[in-house]
Amino acid sequence: MTVGICCEPGDQANEFVFVTPDDTELKTGEFIFYRSTVEVENEDGKLVEEEKKIFARVTGREQKRGFPDNFMADPGVSPESVARRLGISTEGVDLYKITATVIGYFDDQLGDFTNPRIVPQPGTNIKLATDADLEEYLTDVDPKIEGSAHIGELLHRPPGQTQITLPIDNFASTHLSVLASTGSGKSYTASVLIEEMMQPDSRASVLIADPHGEYGSLTEMETDSRFEAEVDGYGPDVKIIKPDEIHIRIAELSTSDLFSLLDDPSDAQEQVLAEAWSRLQPGEDGNSEYISVNELKQKCQEVGAEKGLESSARALDWRIEKALDRDLFHHSKHLALSELLQPGQCTVLQLDTMDLRDQQMLLSVLFRKINNERVDHVKGRESELDFPVFALLEEGHRFAPADGDARSLGVLGTILSEGRKFGIGIGIISQRPSKIDDDVLSQCKTQVIMQIQNPLDQDAVKKGVEDVGEDLLSELPGLTPGQAVIAGDSVNTPFLAQIRERYTEHEAESLPATKRWSEAWESRETEPQGIAEADQEEGLENRDDLL
Repeated sequence: MTVGICCEPGDQANEFVFVTPDDTELKTGEFIFYRSTVEVENEDGKLVEEEKKIFARVTGREQKRGFPDNFMADPGVSPESVARRLGISTEGVDLYKITATVIGYFDDQLGDFTNPRIVPQPGTNIKLATDADLEEYLTDVDPKIEGSAHIGELLHRPPGQTQITLPIDNFASTHLSVLASTGSGKSYTASVLIEEMMQPDSRASVLIADPHGEYGSLTEMETDSRFEAEVDGYGPDVKIIKPDEIHIRIAELSTSDLFSLLDDPSDAQEQVLAEAWSRLQPGEDGNSEYISVNELKQKCQEVGAEKGLESSARALDWRIEKALDRDLFHHSKHLALSELLQPGQCTVLQLDTMDLRDQQMLLSVLFRKINNERVDHVKGRESELDFPVFALLEEGHRFAPADGDARSLGVLGTILSEGRKFGIGIGIISQRPSKIDDDVLSQCKTQVIMQIQNPLDQDAVKKGVEDVGEDLLSELPGLTPGQAVIAGDSVNTPFLAQIRERYTEHEAESLPATKRWSEAWESRETEPQGIAEADQEEGLENRDDLL
């Protein structure tokens, strides 16, 4: 369908302007195309001319009464011819000048868009891109094949008209970020992606760090027939691990972990502790794989006596007690990787009652183990993890803060930079992109960006997301819940999408304050009467006993 006529080049080399009647209602982000002849390489390696559809995205819209001056000035393009092509009257017409940026034609050999650097000539017909073309070209995955994630539909098309599917292999290996203000749908969107990853055609191994207890409803996948495979009886396994079930085995800590846990140890204390810890490691002098708090304290006393640092060893006693003599740390219990991670299993670590420092320490230890096991597997050594792993970190700025103050940042940085070759994918979910470490954010190569109003967070997104233009970034403050800009390695060009509805219930809604206030008021109104009645009955019973 023709929606406009090109009238002039744009301000930038890759832009052009066309006119359209006001009833087309073309919005920023909509996709259009024109036809042009380009040179392409044929099967024999020779350059030949071929007509291609050149796609472009609408980036601006300006109302203009009547016809543009360009048409009046160009004898080759008369106003009447424009009117005939657009099917409008020349009397009292309202036109819009639409600015568009060229994306290019889709190169089947490259599997991506190629920009020919050709803008249309004035008078060229501009047409609306078809749903079929957009479903085929916007992403690199066929929804009918394995490993695809149906995330929603194109925002500017009628509901249900243009479906959007992302390749799971891409975002699970090159990392993912979902960034949005509170209440804009980031946890909802993350859950949609998890639902897709747990489908029978993917059967992912997923680990979720859940600081607010928002992902418990994913257990509904276990009884939902949409996740079942008829052929082999597959159904996803969802494990919810409560805070009181989470333990770190003391022997799994590193020396630097210990230093960070202790209360400002001196250089001499660090020297004693490091030597004591080294002597307690498995394989040293027949040591077992378990280390208790008392064993560590005793070994520190032994080292202190040998090195003439008895006072430093004694000072370590209460620091070790304070740091490690807690429910989180245990001499033998821990989160076994074989229980946390399996293909077709989604494990949710509920961290809502844990201190922030403990959450960071847990992820530091856990991801170090996961990384070591995956490295061992890839290098042909014995390993517990002979399959890829995807980990989703809700409130990602807690674990990879911009100020660098988190035990978990180091290992996350390593995984994000090297994890692709070892089969570890990370998903960062955050409402404050400006508080995420710059390197961590830039390593997330697929981005789902929802409503963001804070200027600092908008600037962080602009720095961390390379291929999203100003036109789409300017849309961020006005997006409504469930709307998103999707960009990065999982798509061929950025676009606006409406996230589909979840199959499982959403648990991250805001608390209904007025309802809770009313319920609390009613309970307090009835409570005194009930207490008085109980006291009266007890008094009567006591009187009867005395009589």
